[in-house]
Amino acid sequence: MKSFVLVSALAAFASATPTLKDPPSKRASLPTVTVSGNAFWTGDERFYLRGIDYQPGGAAANEDPLADPKVCKRDIKYFKELGVNVIRVYAVDNKGDHDECMKALAEAGIYLVLDVNNPKYSINRATPGPSYNAAYIQSVFATVEMFAQYDNTLAFFSGNEVMNDEKDTDKSAPYVKAITRDMRNYIKARKLRKIPVGYSAADVSSNRMQTAHYMNCGSDDVRSDFFAFNDYSWCNSDFETSGWDVKVKNFTDYGIPIFLSEYGCIKNRPRKFEEMEPMMGKEMSSVYSGGLMYEYSLEDNDYGIVEIKSGKVTPEKEFDLFKSALEKYPMPTGTGGAAKSSHGVECPKSESVWQVDPSYLPEMPAQAEKYMKDGAGKGPGIDGAGSHDDTDSGTATASVAVGTSTASSGSSGSGDDDDDSGAASLGFGALYITAAATAFTLFGTLLL
Repeated sequence: MKSFVLVSALAAFASATPTLKDPPSKRASLPTVTVSGNAFWTGDERFYLRGIDYQPGGAAANEDPLADPKVCKRDIKYFKELGVNVIRVYAVDNKGDHDECMKALAEAGIYLVLDVNNPKYSINRATPGPSYNAAYIQSVFATVEMFAQYDNTLAFFSGNEVMNDEKDTDKSAPYVKAITRDMRNYIKARKLRKIPVGYSAADVSSNRMQTAHYMNCGSDDVRSDFFAFNDYSWCNSDFETSGWDVKVKNFTDYGIPIFLSEYGCIKNRPRKFEEMEPMMGKEMSSVYSGGLMYEYSLEDNDYGIVEIKSGKVTPEKEFDLFKSALEKYPMPTGTGGAAKSSHGVECPKSESVWQVDPSYLPEMPAQAEKYMKDGAGKGPGIDGAGSHDDTDSGTATASVAVGTSTASSGSSGSGDDDDDSGAASLGFGALYITAAATAFTLFGTLLL
């Protein structure tokens, strides 16, 4: 959400690996969520995200609600009353203990979508090259390993709104794609449960489709498992007026799962959340896998549906309206028209709204390679020294090939009139094997 952008001007969050107090057999368990085709699944059952974004205190607080059982259990009571099946948490303390809160969520039938970054440990969109360093990567890997132990960890976000409507932030894209690749490789190398990794894009029409295609292009090892974006275009309107009909068309045959990581326009209040009808219906189910409503607690930006004062929760009118919408529009049955196979797409070409050469992808810093074998160890915590300027820890000195995407049965872009103006001009360039360290260093310098 834009409030997070204004506070941190960053995108990612971190966590670490604690000692297990109980063996997994004693933990509350939900069926794990996996990716197949363009959808999420629990076993043979299609899974839709019917969730809410959760950051009590707001982005400025930079607090971990899952490290305090008193806080999380207070709020899980209301999550259950709403009937949500997923929460999104924007920052966690990788020095904290999350066992009790994750168990309480599992007992309530609730999954977690987790941002692995925080304001101190993230890709800095102002200077993306130096901030993609071994210290940052260690923090991300520690978070991944910590939360991979929980069956109700649904997915990881490698970044949130790093590329936005500010000038030149699109130049951060190679580093976001790189950390996404690194997280997926770490999960594989460490033999962790294969938790899906993807990116949460900003509500920016000029480069939304370029971002989406970029995160799903290249060889399988550099593509995301899913893509999500924040969308505030449905303002108590309808499917066509909001432009959601075109957003379905644009992402038809995109090749991997997609969902809304934030939604809930507040221009016309109270919100009725009628967007749940197409989201859970035939209009969208073959392309989208649900979404996360922004947000739970009432903060300075005025989006919340409960007020929290002195630790006491008071539901607002929109709490009941969201609850009613979830009840009225249940999760669809059957496969919902989901595609049986996944595929990549071609990388978008460089242009004025997308200053990204598809041939450049930073190689992971050599100093971070040891984590693949030995593990990341304990994380630095949410209040650590920070990694943005820690170039001494090791930075990328070369680039690697993006590779070739799996052949697609069609383009996911669209030239039709809509608010995704970038889709109309979306072009695709050839994929190259990049030059060696000197060329990449020059490229990185131009970004700074």
